[in-house]
Amino acid sequence: MTPDQARRLWDRARATRSGQRIVEIGSYQGRSAIVLARAAPTGVEVIAIDPHAGNDRGPQEIHGSQEEGQRDHEAFLGNLATAGVRDRVRHVRKPSSDALADVADPVELLYIDGAHRFGPARDDIRDWGSRVADGGTLLIHDSFSSIGVTFAIFDQLAFSKSYRYVGRSTSMAEYRRERVSGSRRLGNLLRQCAQLPWFLRNVIIKMLITVHLTPLTRLLGHRGGNWPY
Repeated sequence: MTPDQARRLWDRARATRSGQRIVEIGSYQGRSAIVLARAAPTGVEVIAIDPHAGNDRGPQEIHGSQEEGQRDHEAFLGNLATAGVRDRVRHVRKPSSDALADVADPVELLYIDGAHRFGPARDDIRDWGSRVADGGTLLIHDSFSSIGVTFAIFDQLAFSKSYRYVGRSTSMAEYRRERVSGSRRLGNLLRQCAQLPWFLRNVIIKMLITVHLTPLTRLLGHRGGNWPY
């Protein structure tokens, strides 16, 4: 998570009000949950959903062990405690598809950073996105960067009548739950399509890193050799 992404997450959480609800899908070791919990005003419920099962831990880490998942879980709780927000975050240790009944409606701020494959990402956007309140915010990490997440966005949001694309901080895209119709719907689609050149750049960078040609990523303006976020 880049500083700009953390700032966007902070600002949207800060804008919520007592009695409202923030839901995060995909917590890993707690960095984004800490940002949300620190920013949210008193009385806002912060819910982190992550099975900590060792799967979908990061790039090229779709499969993992229960031991890895348990270490992530312990690190998550420890990091929340160190940040002083353990009592502010309710952790639902389940896959997001199994956690729908554990969270009441509506959700004012939904942050999706779960499994990045097309199917799970599509389901998170569809099933959890339908629970966001009118005027609420949906943030999606690895948008226009991960192939699966980007395809899920175009499947669920590009032609949506219910979500307006606001913008992005690198790969963190923001959507607002509101009615989109007529020419505004076409404009909404075109603004998302305008992100495709950046998406293609990121896919090429990831391919070069995967085949151990990281130095070539500098030709695309990428520095550091890390996975592009």
